Amino acid sequence: MTRRKSNQIRIGNVTVGGDAPIRVQSMTCTDTRDVPATVRQIKELEEYGCELVRLAVPDAEAARALKEIKRQVNVPLIADIHFDYRLALMSIEAGTHGLRLNPGNISDPDKVTAVVKAAKERNIPIRIGINAGSLPKPADPSLPIPKQMVAAAMEQVKLLESLDFDLIKVSLKAFDVPTTIEAYRDIADRIPYPLHVGITEAGTPRTGIIRSSVGIGTLLYLGIGDTIRVSLTSTDRRQEVFTAWEILKSLNLRERGPVLVSCPTCGRTEVDITKLANRVEEALMKIAKPIKVAVMGCIVNGPGEAKDADVGIALSRKQGIIFRKGEKVKTVEEKDFFRALMEEVEKVQQEEKK
Repeated sequence: MTRRKSNQIRIGNVTVGGDAPIRVQSMTCTDTRDVPATVRQIKELEEYGCELVRLAVPDAEAARALKEIKRQVNVPLIADIHFDYRLALMSIEAGTHGLRLNPGNISDPDKVTAVVKAAKERNIPIRIGINAGSLPKPADPSLPIPKQMVAAAMEQVKLLESLDFDLIKVSLKAFDVPTTIEAYRDIADRIPYPLHVGITEAGTPRTGIIRSSVGIGTLLYLGIGDTIRVSLTSTDRRQEVFTAWEILKSLNLRERGPVLVSCPTCGRTEVDITKLANRVEEALMKIAKPIKVAVMGCIVNGPGEAKDADVGIALSRKQGIIFRKGEKVKTVEEKDFFRALMEEVEKVQQEEKK
């Protein structure tokens, strides 16, 4: 796949666009005014591989809180602004690394101009965030929604460009996957700016992960996207970051953390492989080093898949064979399946550090 060429910008200490890696972004679900809770969530997101974090700024207290939040975290912060342009100015003053504005609810050019002027003085990028559900009144209501989204974005792009501002990133999100893809494909050739890709309001993890993976994955395969966010209805924001990395890994675009290979179970399975695989997956989430781990549940495909992994276990009735890089290490009893497998994972990590 050939990646779309875009201008490169910097959000805090993170480069976006150009030849920079496709970045993983998430958004806090805490009350931004609650500094300790917000800091805890940001640090957790960073631990799981999040590179940019967006925060809601609904009022002046939240805008002022950004200063202290920024002091306590390392990941760049993006202030999410709606309706009141003064909150954008306050967020800039507090030291935010980036802004997200929606022209659907901050439509006065004079107010946008004031924000752009302040952002330009501090080299703060602005994301033009278009959502299908909050579009400004279209000049041509007969246009299909993707065309209306692109028209709204282009109007805002032209305004920023007229103010000699080019630290721009653009997103055009919808719940409907084909609508989203069509909008991004339309605008991709019109502008040189980085594109932030996602499916908005995608739903709960069960369905939202599928919808996001199809939409984001399709766009990335087409070469479109410089930052991504998986938007899920969940207070466990780790799932957003984990899913985003899995999308990137599945397309061979970036590597971070382990790849877990596990069989789907069938009538040949004689142990509770589902419980073991889920437990292993949870334990692997905090590991940043790329490593392939296999959890296989029977003697048909198990040994072959386990041997192909850096670390693997092939299970049979009450016993499991541990493999390391194709070599059988030992046989363990059922009560030791998890412990023995994770011990070998830890050994691989320690050996690679030497």
